Amino acid sequence: MKKIALLLIAIFTFSFGAKFDLQPSYNLILNTNEGNATIVDNDSFIVGSSGVVTRKLKDGSKTIIARAVVTQKRDGYANLRFEVFDQLKQPALPLPNILPQAGDEVILNYMYNRSLIITPNKEIYDQVTKAFNHITFIHPDIVAAYLSYEYKPNPSRADFRKMCALNAAGLIFIALDGEAVFADCGSFEILQSFKTGEISYYEVPFYTRIKDIDSVFWKFDGAKISNYNKYYNKLLDR
Repeated sequence: MKKIALLLIAIFTFSFGAKFDLQPSYNLILNTNEGNATIVDNDSFIVGSSGVVTRKLKDGSKTIIARAVVTQKRDGYANLRFEVFDQLKQPALPLPNILPQAGDEVILNYMYNRSLIITPNKEIYDQVTKAFNHITFIHPDIVAAYLSYEYKPNPSRADFRKMCALNAAGLIFIALDGEAVFADCGSFEILQSFKTGEISYYEVPFYTRIKDIDSVFWKFDGAKISNYNKYYNKLLDR
């Protein structure tokens, strides 16, 4: 049994030989049209990459005015979709009501050096963090502590987005049976996938040292995850 477990871990390690390293990409908006924009394309970002739009103020400082997602790359140009940037939202302060325009700067692959991590057991967690040591992974105990406090044994996209915002992370890594992915934490668009081995055993909702995340009877959507792979594939819209 021990030999089988070691073999499965080795398969996972070998599969993660592929690289994932999307560095920040700085781009000027060429034009805008009804919540969309065009920038010059380059190889440093891909469809699904997200970032922020910044506006230079009169005093020389910059402020974030919107979120941007790459929706298409074609003929040397890339199209963007604008969204409200609420990661720095403060109850006492209003969100900026400034529309992006030509000349504003877009920083894509924003906070892609930090990632949440969802794995089914500690062995795979250790292999992933070792394989992608250039990425800062937010320890799953931090996410699990939040879920325990909220009585949420079945984390939603909104839960993960909130934890990404609180921990300044732009990515979420999810290890599945036969595959693992890096996805954008805002859009949940898969940015890169990797073939992996079979998973020998599962912890739900994911590997964490915080055990028994309970629900409460008045939360009708608080059922515990019964099928790890099915749940996270659905979260990824697959």
